[in-house]
Amino acid sequence: MDHLIDDMDKKILQLLQHNARMSISQISKEVSMSQPSVKERILKLEDKKIISGYSTELNLKNLNRGMTTFILVKTEHCQMIVDFCEMAREVTDLYRISGEYNYLIKVQTASIEELAEFQDSLLKLGPSKSHISLKNILEHRVLL
Repeated sequence: MDHLIDDMDKKILQLLQHNARMSISQISKEVSMSQPSVKERILKLEDKKIISGYSTELNLKNLNRGMTTFILVKTEHCQMIVDFCEMAREVTDLYRISGEYNYLIKVQTASIEELAEFQDSLLKLGPSKSHISLKNILEHRVLL
């Protein structure tokens, strides 16, 4: 990284990770720095791609998609699985991994039945192994 962040940048990043909608004025109060200085730092962090975007966190349970499953897939059809996952509304994340299985898919469904339908549609791509999440303990952890 050609731009090392200092402690003030870290404080600003921590605040934004907890609340991406926090105003410049609130951040400036929290870090005891002027609003123009905070705004300038945020713009520099965006320009350097340290801040790559802002997002909204959804409560998937309230959207009837509260069941989380991790599916390991072993396939030789790499582009097909990418295309499949991009089209599947149940898929929230897709990772290329090492080991016996080469893909990890994170899926959000409403029910076991919906998960079973999704898994049936995966059969054509190769063998898979599913792990249903019983409880979410740590998610969206602040990294700084």
